[in-house]
Amino acid sequence: MAQKPSIPKGTRDFSPDEMLRRNYIFDTIRSVFQHYGYMPIETPSMENLDTLLGKYGEEGDKLLFRVLNSGDFLSGLDKGLLEKADSQVLSSKICEKGLRYDLTVPFARFVVQHQSEIAFPFKRYQIQPVWRADRPQKGRYREFYQCDVDVVGSDSLLNEVELIQIVDEVYRRLNIRVLVKINNRKILAGIAETIGEADRMVDITVAIDKLDKIGLENVNKELEERGLSVKAIENLQPILALKGDNSQKLADLKQILKDSPTGLKGIEEITAVMDMVAGLELKTPVELDLTLARGLNYYTGAIFEVKALDVVIGSITGGGRYDDLTGIFGLKGVSGVGISFGADRIFDVMNQLNLYPETATVSTQLMFVNFGEMEALYCLKLASTLRSNGILCELYPDNAKLKKQMAYADRKGIPFVAVVGEEEMQKGLISLKNMQSGEQTTVTVEQVVAKLKV
Repeated sequence: MAQKPSIPKGTRDFSPDEMLRRNYIFDTIRSVFQHYGYMPIETPSMENLDTLLGKYGEEGDKLLFRVLNSGDFLSGLDKGLLEKADSQVLSSKICEKGLRYDLTVPFARFVVQHQSEIAFPFKRYQIQPVWRADRPQKGRYREFYQCDVDVVGSDSLLNEVELIQIVDEVYRRLNIRVLVKINNRKILAGIAETIGEADRMVDITVAIDKLDKIGLENVNKELEERGLSVKAIENLQPILALKGDNSQKLADLKQILKDSPTGLKGIEEITAVMDMVAGLELKTPVELDLTLARGLNYYTGAIFEVKALDVVIGSITGGGRYDDLTGIFGLKGVSGVGISFGADRIFDVMNQLNLYPETATVSTQLMFVNFGEMEALYCLKLASTLRSNGILCELYPDNAKLKKQMAYADRKGIPFVAVVGEEEMQKGLISLKNMQSGEQTTVTVEQVVAKLKV
């Protein structure tokens, strides 16, 4: 007996109904991006490994899917390497490419490679899958879609404000209640400086970014394992425990970081962003969270995360400012800021809360019954007229029993069936059956358009 086929862990198949829901999410996000003047690009699924390595920190590098070189990739390889079985060293010899980990680093590579072809500030959006060799669990997949929106070539904090506006509009359209958490990497650098561990900012941020997941005790344990002194960890505790509204936290933080110019610059930036956001009267709350670190090394300024309020799940959107990323590829002095919407987590949230409008799951509004060759040809012409008026319709392809055709329409969730026989053809009418109520009426093509057009 043949073995039943399967798919790799951390990946998913999507049925037609699921794809209709996912496309509703993609279309909503894409529409908002376009309304703010962002233009689409695409980059390859694979990038050269030297493009990806070193951009996501030590932990990120471990999660990169590497692609074996084509051909006889073991020929000419030192046999000693095979005997040592050091997978890290071996993979560097037989893998020159990797699946993209995110869309931001490929975007930075794109900007540098095509800098003479684009106008700055360059506002782009990108909706494509990414891959991470992570441990699959609820809300975490090895293959998932990101919907990224970035602007490079501008230092203005108006860009950060606009990204918060985009978050507000996307989630209002999707009807998901969310909270935007914001912090600034300069503040985190100032904290590291203030507690006497200025050269340990990466260790500190990687650890405290896990606070929500592993708790304070385990964060402190990880900080100790990473080599921070007991005194530094003690000095960090009151900062992580700051309470009050955004204004109170910023006021307290200003005193704590009064001797750190970098930290004070971060406070200045985040205060300016919050003041502008407050003037816009958005529906989405924005909260300063000093434990928010965004573990990726390339962030240098504002950082964001978005949490769903009605479902227990990780962040569904995240991002920040990266002043140095294009510099890695040889283009200095080009600042950028962007955010990424996690389409798969948004999909899970909307499924749990059942937030899709009825129209989002309709693929066909009306099906024509097939009574034979002559009737089918007549219905093809009617279907063309309806489609030209924006009605989603189809003709059953076979002259099957009426019961079978009706069962197909019912199973597919088609709300209306058009019955056109010899009598209807002579009169230029359509017998329209409502599949939910069972009501059947005789109407003209114009009346069908008026009834079904959204």
